[in-house]
Order: sequence, then C-alpha cells, then structure tokens
Amino acid sequence: MTSVVRPDGPAKLTGRATYAADTQVPDVVYAALTPATVPFGQLASVDMTAALAAPGVLAVYDELPPMPPMPSPMLGHSMIPLQGKQIHYDGQPVAMVLAETLEQAQYAAGLVTATYTDVRRPVLFGQGEEVVPAGGHTFHPTDESVGDFDAEVKLADHVVTATYTTADRHHSAIEPAATIAWWEDDQLTLHTSTQAAGLAQMAAAMAFEVARENVRIVCPFVGGGFGSKGYVWPHVFLAAGAAKVSGRAVKLVMTRAQMFSLSGHQPATSQTVTLGATAAGKLTAIRHHGVNAAARVDQYTEFTTHASTWLYDSPAIDVRTRIQEVDRPQPTPMRAPHEGPGVFALESAMDELAHRLGIDPVELRLRNQPSVDPLTGQPFSARSLVECLQQGAERFGWADRKPEMRDGDDLIGWGMSVSTMNTFRNTSSARLRVQSDGHVVVETSMQEIGTGLPGLVQLAAAEILGCDPGDVEVRHGDTALPPHFGTVGSISAGALGAAVQDAATAVMEKLQASPGRSLADLVGASGLEFVESEGHWAPDEKSSGYSIRTYGAVFAEVRVDADLGLVRVPRIVAVYSAGRIINRLAARSQMTGGIIWGYGQALLEKSVLEPNLGRFLSRNLAGYVVPVNADIQDIDVSFIDEEDRIASPIGAKGIGELGATGVSAAIANAIFHATGRRIRDLPIRIHDLL
Repeated sequence: MTSVVRPDGPAKLTGRATYAADTQVPDVVYAALTPATVPFGQLASVDMTAALAAPGVLAVYDELPPMPPMPSPMLGHSMIPLQGKQIHYDGQPVAMVLAETLEQAQYAAGLVTATYTDVRRPVLFGQGEEVVPAGGHTFHPTDESVGDFDAEVKLADHVVTATYTTADRHHSAIEPAATIAWWEDDQLTLHTSTQAAGLAQMAAAMAFEVARENVRIVCPFVGGGFGSKGYVWPHVFLAAGAAKVSGRAVKLVMTRAQMFSLSGHQPATSQTVTLGATAAGKLTAIRHHGVNAAARVDQYTEFTTHASTWLYDSPAIDVRTRIQEVDRPQPTPMRAPHEGPGVFALESAMDELAHRLGIDPVELRLRNQPSVDPLTGQPFSARSLVECLQQGAERFGWADRKPEMRDGDDLIGWGMSVSTMNTFRNTSSARLRVQSDGHVVVETSMQEIGTGLPGLVQLAAAEILGCDPGDVEVRHGDTALPPHFGTVGSISAGALGAAVQDAATAVMEKLQASPGRSLADLVGASGLEFVESEGHWAPDEKSSGYSIRTYGAVFAEVRVDADLGLVRVPRIVAVYSAGRIINRLAARSQMTGGIIWGYGQALLEKSVLEPNLGRFLSRNLAGYVVPVNADIQDIDVSFIDEEDRIASPIGAKGIGELGATGVSAAIANAIFHATGRRIRDLPIRIHDLL
C-alpha cells in the first residue's frame, strides 16, 4: 500500500465538516448546567426562582424522569445526574436550564442556587485505603504472577526498587463534548460527539427503555477525544431527557471547565517496581505494583502493571493492581491508558538497573528479550522489538553516547525507552458498493476523530478492487450505517480495514472479476446498476492463543540549562513494530502526535486537585499546560516492515496510542544522563532540577 492525503482534509480546512454542536436543527432550545460546588454530600434544596424569572428561560429542571441503572463501564459515570440527592463529585450537575439562546441559558444557570447537607472534606489520593478493584473497569486480572519472586530475587546480584508517580491529566480536546437531542414519538435522534456511536446508541436505548433501533446516533466528525468521548457521559442523557420532557430539540454543549469534571481524566498513579538481575544483566525477578485514584462509584482501574508481564524475559514476574477510592470525578481511559503511565515506571527502573550494572541501556534490553510471552507462554503474533532497538540506536547515533556531554551552559543527555501497547480488537462492518461508472462507495458508522480513517478505508478497498484510492467515497458517522465498534483502543485499523476488505472481496466475487478490466466494465457486464456487499470482521478463536501487542523503541536527547533547570528536547527518534502500516503518511502523523503527547506527560501536564474543595484548580488551557509548536523540535519516526495476519486479516494493528508510551521514560532517563538526578515523579518541573 501507499500513502494518501486525508480525504476529509478539505472539509475540515474549509469549515464544511459538521461537528455535533454545528448541526442546525429547527426549533432548538439551549441548555446549560448548574454544577455542584461540594465534593461529597446530600443535595438539600435547589432554588430556581431567579432562574425561572430570567429572560428567555423556558424551564429549569433539578430532576428528570427516572432512568434504570446501567452497567459500568458503559457510562463514564454510572450515577446519572438529576436522578437523586447524593453528590458524588464537585461539578456534578444539580440543575439544567433551557432557554431560547445559549447566553440566556448560561446566565440563568448561574442564578440557580443549591444548598447541601452532610458535606465532608474529600479523601485525596494517598490518604485512602488501597483496595482490590471489583467494578466494571477491571478488564484484566488484578494480580498475576509466574515463578517464585521471593526466591528468584534472592538469586540476583543486583536489585533496584523504586516508587514512581504520574499526575492527574486531562484530555483537553479542541471540541468540547456536545449533544443535540430530539424525539419523534419513541424515536430518539442524537447528534453527539462520541468515539463509539454504537455504545452511545445502546446506552440511550437502555436509559429511555426503547428499542436500540429506535435510537439514531449521528457523528461523522469528532474534534479530538483521546478517550474522553469513549464512554457515554451525563450530557447525553441530560439532553435526551430534557428533550423528552420539554418536547423540543435540546442542544447541550459542555464548557471547557465542565470538560474537566464531566468527561473523565487520567488518574494519578503510584507504582513500585523491583528488578533483580545477575551481574551479566539477566533479569531474575520483576515485581510491579501499582495503585491509582478512582471515584468511589465506578472504581476505574488503571492497569499500569500490564506491560511488565510481556516485555522482558524473567523466571519470576509478580504484578498487582489496586485502587484508592477518593472523592473526585470519575477517571477514564486517556491516550495511552494503562501502558502510558505504566511503561514510565518500568522503563525508568530498567534504566536505573542498567546504570547500577554498568551495562548500556539498549544492551540490557536486548539481553532480556523473551521468545514467548513470559507470563502466559503464548507465542507472539509478531514482535520486532529487537529490530526497533537496533535501528533506533543506529538512526539516533547511540554509539556516540558518552558519560558526560555538555555544550556551553547546556548539559546534554541521551535516554531511551521501550514502547509497547496491548492490541485491543473488536468487531467491525462496512458496506461497499460499486456503481455502473466505477465509482465506489463505502459506508460504515465509524467516526473520523482525526486519525485519518477515511484514507485507510480508501486504501483498503482500492487494494482489493484494483482501483485508484481517490475513486472510493467514504460515508461515515451514522448508526443507520453498518456498525463499527468505535474509534477506541486503537482497534480501527485492523478491524475496519478487515471489514472493508471482506466487503470488497465479496463484491469482486459477485462481479467474477478478471485481471485488467475496469470496475465500470465489470458492473456493465453484470447487467446491474450497481453491485454491493457487506463485510464483517471479528477476532477469531484461533488468534486468542497468541500474545498480540505492538512495540517500539524511543530515543531522546535533552538539553538542560545548568543554571536555570530548563529542559529542552531537541530531537526524538522512534522506531515502531506495529504490524502492517496501511497509510504511511497518516501513520507517521499519528506517531508524531503521540510522541508530543508523551512530551506533555513528561514535562508539562498536571491537573492539581484542590485538597479542601476536591476540584481541579485549573479548568482551562491557561492553567493546564500542554505542548505548543515552540516546544517541539526534530521528531524522526519510522516503522519496521511487518505484517501480523494473526492480529487481523489485513495484517494491521492499531498505533494511535502506541506513540504516547515510552516517551516520558526516555526523556526522564535522558535527564538523568545529563544531570545525574533521577526524577521519579511526572511531570518533571524546573524546580526538580535546580
């Protein structure tokens, strides 16, 4: 396959791409929310008098008709607001205003006042008891082990043990979450910003007790999600509930501040890693215990320990995951969940071990590559991590690394890390039609979230049909079209690509295609106006016997001002092993974005929770700092030629989250090389280096 420019690019650049809040709906009314101002308590009263008297106000609700309980993790918050008196977190909606204009609704929402009882000071992360998670967010065993850790660690010549922490972080997508909802009898239509239209459809059907086919979700474009729009959050139910009660179409758009409370975040973690090794650098024992902050209701679990079960060969591996139930909004997956914060701890510890042993960090990793999955014994579906390490070191010039490197006032450091991500897989389907003029139309419910999926669909279809990718039109973003599980968990390249190729293969069989004939000629010969088929894909049982992951090696150079402690990252080199790369242009862009994401984790991003009020202090992009163009310099991304037909028939695996793993560890390890200071807490700030 080759590279194609994004077919959705012109629509986005010219403003023709329609996002949820852009949708024009007749007779729409505007909604605004009044948030709770306490982290925990009971709602005693809501005074709506002033709000009801405000200009343009049509209604104020502090309760909506009851909705049945729904399973977590279908919902970001399984406790839907305006359904009871319990306050679970600061920012929880306690009232909703409907008005003729957005400004009128927002003004009136500020006039609603609430009083509370049983208010208490919030329990913060680090203060709560560590408990075994048992909610719907426990996708893996919380405790896993192989071998006898206590016995094997005693055989080690060298042991390193350290605790590493990562910060609360927010997704901060350009597009805030938004929903426009209206009912026609028992038919509900939702234009909503979502990463999983099918999940939103299912949740809305359950909440309002209608058939799933009676709910239509429309979402062709998402202005960034990074996980924050993967689950179904309260605004969807509030908009739909208000529309049902009022009989009007209701438009509810989250403010930037509300996105910090009502769309999840990556929770703070604390992780303790112990590594034992022989003097020759062979690991004898790996222990990785992690704990994360979780809201009391849904027990969101960040499996920071997961990658430690498959990255390195060791006769003994012991991992454990715990949570602390605290008073705060619910966390959620954030690019990259689990491995994103977890690899920072493991790869920092590997660097500490390399320094203790006096072995080059790349060489230490090469000496500990497993031939099968160390925990399960399963064969790897594809794993070219050795090639990533070797090619990355060569491209970076790692052989020239010296114990001390300096340029004037700048201390120079070179660090590296392994990158990895679990490969999530789920179902997908697509409909493909070849028209009499040879034009190809592919239809699927997937949403374009910025990853370039329409281009991937074009290339996948064109490969089977033998046409130009530009001849393929992609229609997407509507649950009336064949379902795709969602743009979550980096599943779309393998799943959607396979479904498209399944449909294209079926069409070619119907056309009895012969080499060298155009699609138009083939359809003409069939005597039909068009030929179409639906394609489907789901993981098969055979592939469940393999360890299916993606890998990479990240090398970073830092310059640290010796007097000011200011860190710059002039270059990063990354090489990835991630199955078949279908659209190299889009893939390189994806990995570049992921590396920048990892840079933010390493040096900038931290949501500070106010300890008395239990709210995030900076609920905007003035106080929550993210990387900007001036921060980013040279980024060199390349891929190992690899196909993984076990992961998917098209040979591809997801890469959207892989690029965000390993970067923070590479930068932290480079800072140690430059300064001799081992910083184990993210983000690394200037005062850590002064």
